[in-house]
Amino acid sequence: MRAFSDIREAVMAYRIWNLLAFQDIRQRYRRSVLGPFWITLSTLVSIAALGLVYSKLLKEPAAEYLPFLSVGIVCWTFISSIVVESCGAFTSAEHIIKQVRLPFGLYVLRIVWRNFIIFGHLAVVVVLVMIYMQVPVTWRLLLLPLSLALVAVAGVAAGYLLGGLCTRFRDVPQIVASLVQVIFYVTPVIWRPTLLKGHEEIMLVNPFYHFIEIMRGPVLGQDVAPISWALAVGMTLALWLGAILFMGRYRARIAYWL
Repeated sequence: MRAFSDIREAVMAYRIWNLLAFQDIRQRYRRSVLGPFWITLSTLVSIAALGLVYSKLLKEPAAEYLPFLSVGIVCWTFISSIVVESCGAFTSAEHIIKQVRLPFGLYVLRIVWRNFIIFGHLAVVVVLVMIYMQVPVTWRLLLLPLSLALVAVAGVAAGYLLGGLCTRFRDVPQIVASLVQVIFYVTPVIWRPTLLKGHEEIMLVNPFYHFIEIMRGPVLGQDVAPISWALAVGMTLALWLGAILFMGRYRARIAYWL
């Protein structure tokens, strides 16, 4: 019940985590001319460079490969940023937690919402690529809000779990950051899943792949395999189960771990 109470109070305090998320972005790009759109510009340059090189290496038509790459990079950045930043959800707010009694979920929602705002800036790159490559828009795009909602719900659960674990064990953030870097190379972000023909089990056990796939498919007008939806929902439920059990047992100790 303590865990459910914390979640409810955090959601009700939406004005606070919304304000903190926008303040984080303003602080990061303070006195910058382009502000948050530096993220858009740098991502656009990276996608153009990777697309030019890898379309030749993989012998892929640029008209098909660039949309695939741009959506993959943006989705990966969104998901991996939530995972990595969740490790510091509570430690980065130590000065607030020790002075003011607020629900711990507020700091998790702050991170998820902040990355949603950044995702909105990165989405501009996808729109530009889709227009330039004349990729048709299909009805499957209507599934994108559902995909984003599922990723956000999973991100909040991961934030609770990783935030608590990383507060207790300070080596976990380094482990998570290293794992995320390794997983990038084994996830179909730069290369297509069809290249693993005969070894599909590598993708099936990769949670990042399924969350990226449920977002990338609707944007590119492609059908998403039912197993990706099923595993994404299953992993979200598993994360929430772990988060509720952890917060229900150790919520009162987090302030003492800081």
